[in-house]
Amino acid sequence: MARKKKSFMTPKASRRKARKRLSTTSARVKKEFTYRGYTMEELNGMPMWPEDGAEESIVGLMPSRLRRSIGRGLSSDNEHFLRRMERSSSKTVRTHRRDMPILPQFVGRHIAIHNGQHFVDVEIKPEMIGHYLGEFATTRRGVAHSGPGVGATRSSKHVPLK
Repeated sequence: MARKKKSFMTPKASRRKARKRLSTTSARVKKEFTYRGYTMEELNGMPMWPEDGAEESIVGLMPSRLRRSIGRGLSSDNEHFLRRMERSSSKTVRTHRRDMPILPQFVGRHIAIHNGQHFVDVEIKPEMIGHYLGEFATTRRGVAHSGPGVGATRSSKHVPLK
């Protein structure tokens, strides 16, 4: 008579089974974006500058460096870019203004930012609020070195056969 061997589930196998059971039952829920505790609707309803009776303003929520630079006043070029963003329809706005801070009213828009050679098309997402436009259009490329030879010294030109 052959005895049936008793099998036990290893801890790893039981975790795998539990994970599989959970993945089939519930779908992942996307978390709503908040910036410093405010939703996008609340941010879009806020005034840009602190006003009488207003508890919060967009400038008051920004990081200190951005708050100070906006507090000094945007440059005339950045003011012009802000007016262009408000006027333009859903098309892409091209700009050289890499020092323009990303504000909540830019979210969802496409901006083509100049990187020194060409315009890089960037879709503004809520996570970009509080950063500068130039951070999303890099100006430097990685160096891709070729084999030894051009400009190399005599000793480094040697490439072994094997």
